[in-house]
Amino acid sequence: MPAPVDTQVELTDYNHAAASTYDGIEPHRNEPLPSQESFSLPPTDGGKDAWLFLFACFMLEGLIWGFAASYGIFQEYYSTYAFVGQKNIAVVGACAMGIMYMSIIPMFVLLKFFPRLRAWATPVGLSIMCLALGLGSFSTTVTHLIMTQGIIYSLGGGLAWTPILFYIEEWWVRKRGFAYGVTMAGLGLSGAILPVVLQWLLEEYGFRTTLRVCALSFVILNFPVLFFFKPRLPLSQASQSRRFDMSFWTCRKFLIHESTIVIQGIGYFLPAIYMPLYARSLGASSLQSTVTVILFNFAGFVGCLSMGTAVDRFDVTNCLCIAAATSTLAVFLLWGFATSLPVLYVFCVVYGAFAGSYSSSWSAIMRDTKEKREHADLGMIFACLSAGKGLANLCSGPLSEVLLRAGSWRAGVAYGSGYGALIVFTGASALLSGWSYAAKRIGWL
Repeated sequence: MPAPVDTQVELTDYNHAAASTYDGIEPHRNEPLPSQESFSLPPTDGGKDAWLFLFACFMLEGLIWGFAASYGIFQEYYSTYAFVGQKNIAVVGACAMGIMYMSIIPMFVLLKFFPRLRAWATPVGLSIMCLALGLGSFSTTVTHLIMTQGIIYSLGGGLAWTPILFYIEEWWVRKRGFAYGVTMAGLGLSGAILPVVLQWLLEEYGFRTTLRVCALSFVILNFPVLFFFKPRLPLSQASQSRRFDMSFWTCRKFLIHESTIVIQGIGYFLPAIYMPLYARSLGASSLQSTVTVILFNFAGFVGCLSMGTAVDRFDVTNCLCIAAATSTLAVFLLWGFATSLPVLYVFCVVYGAFAGSYSSSWSAIMRDTKEKREHADLGMIFACLSAGKGLANLCSGPLSEVLLRAGSWRAGVAYGSGYGALIVFTGASALLSGWSYAAKRIGWL
């Protein structure tokens, strides 16, 4: 346990570093605090409590988002066995991820105006998610799945996840990019483990039992970590202002980065959804097709950690340019020419690592935007970035159905497999997502 710190100095240091997150105003270093209570606070950026809190964020991210990111396994099962011939199966996964990304804005507003609800948001949200999976197990049509495994699950997940935005600003100040990177990496690691479990459950017991087991597992795995998921500051010190400054929407830097997130997101989710099906078209077994999702998500785990560390040291535009360029090459040269499983596996690793790292760059985008609009709320900036990715995800589901119906191209290798339009669209979105670097070169950033 770290040595107790002086209350007056510790609280003033925090307010200097992070008050702008909530109030948009930095108090003078020697300004006395409203309360003269005598108590000690754990240190920021390290120490047992900060690391345990970050572990809780990692676990919540992994279980909330990792399940939704593994929808490709359900997509294959639903298309092949449970709901053969029914349309809009891909919409289930698009809703689960897309609406969850977009719901962070209203959830953030709710928890900012009613700060006492923050302590209850995560357990209530997790309960809604469990209920959604339980109800989903009774589905008889794809519409039922969209409502339960898609919409209700996403709303519960958004509510459960949003308190991270308030608490992480209190616990991690100087190493915030690293903290966000570790948090986002939870999705990648769980996304590498869950597909194996889900594939086995679906094959042995069907989707109804699988969804019920997942609902029970959420209770067993999520709720114990809530003991470490807590704020660093007393509520009276962390929520003095409830106003919003949305002036960052007039900041050109923010708008450019927001546009790249939307462009990249429209194509990013397509490989994750269709990799198992494409692997099956190459003659892969169930396990071999599941490996595509495992590699994709585990590579994202490594990519998020790397990007989170990189943006604390280097310009975020340069980091995103490298990610965009490598993702583009991976799509056109690896997936486009993947006529065997080894090449497809290499694509999953390369694309997953670079395309999957984008979310870890958001802390740097938030920081750079705040330098231009000092009164902007960091949490709301994150929520808007998340909404952009969510909007792209929602569009990608129906769009993918259209692309697949485009028919086979008169081309060789993967481009002529029936997935040609999907491959080209994914590569084009990856390429255009790097346009922020061009904007920087011509002086717009």
